[in-house]
Amino acid sequence: MEALATMKNRCDELREPGFIQIVVSILILVGLLISYLPQMIRIISRGTSEGISPYFILLGTTSATCGFANILLLKESRQDIGCCKELETFHCLAGLLGIAQLGVQLGCFWFIFVLFLVFFRYNTSNVPDEELGGEAPRWQTALLVAVVTLVHALVVIIVSAILTYISPDKLDIWAPILGMTGAALAAIQYFPQIWTTYNLKHVGSLSIPMMCIQTPGGFLFAGSLMARLGWGGWSSWGIFLLTATMQGILLSLAIYYEIQLRKENRSNDGSPTGRHADGRPRTPNRASNHPGADGFDDDMPGPYSSHPEHYANNQEDLARILDRQEADAAADTTPLLRPGGIGNPHRTPSYDENTKYRR
Repeated sequence: MEALATMKNRCDELREPGFIQIVVSILILVGLLISYLPQMIRIISRGTSEGISPYFILLGTTSATCGFANILLLKESRQDIGCCKELETFHCLAGLLGIAQLGVQLGCFWFIFVLFLVFFRYNTSNVPDEELGGEAPRWQTALLVAVVTLVHALVVIIVSAILTYISPDKLDIWAPILGMTGAALAAIQYFPQIWTTYNLKHVGSLSIPMMCIQTPGGFLFAGSLMARLGWGGWSSWGIFLLTATMQGILLSLAIYYEIQLRKENRSNDGSPTGRHADGRPRTPNRASNHPGADGFDDDMPGPYSSHPEHYANNQEDLARILDRQEADAAADTTPLLRPGGIGNPHRTPSYDENTKYRR
């Protein structure tokens, strides 16, 4: 009887949802989806998951799996799902927004997990080699991440299903275990990523916009779940409180390295990569304040330098380089490559054809 009374009270609460709470929950739901898009786009556009720790992916995916299973199996959530039989569609959906939020997060992180497996090799990247830091994860590491993640998900699903049909009362024990496991994984999730970013000294394929959205959103999300579940749901909202704190540390580190990179770029003629758009090396602009005796810049390539276009930033520079090369070639007193020089295959012999070499 007490359980039925509790169930009825819960259903009555869902019939009168708070307007502000619904709006905030919907904004969080949409925000979660939007926040993961920059990370997905960055990995796909760069063609590599360089800079993202495989153990960050492993811990993040398993933590999200535990978090979703936890809120799905909590007593309050099971009551909300049971109330949908008596509630109107709007009230039912409003009551399940908390579950939907974690479902969206789980789906997004699993998609990033798939992207990591697809793009973990550096040789398929769309960025210059000099922008890639460190070594690509070995295929054994990627396989380990995939196997552990899938096995963990299967164990959570199988155990949860067995307890739901055989011993539902044990779910009140299993759900907190999942919550504490997810909280523990979330607590250490960002350590390997912080370590990776610190060693690389750049963000790689890690998305700063994603973290800028998720860090404050994580604190807001934790507060929303706390308001919905109360202190009894600490194992759910605690995960996101820990995650937001650790993500804030990683975000600070990533912003610092990005600022340092921009400072270096400004000293390199404003070129983000030190290269032209077509991948050719970009040389810093040099003022012609070191003219030689011939009136040309001494820093220009010599008369026999190959590919002079690699030394030019524009057509004017290329024209000056070609003029310099022509002037130097005309003034050369030992023109080995001019007609008759020893480097010319069609030179005119300067010795008697009948002369024989002596031993």
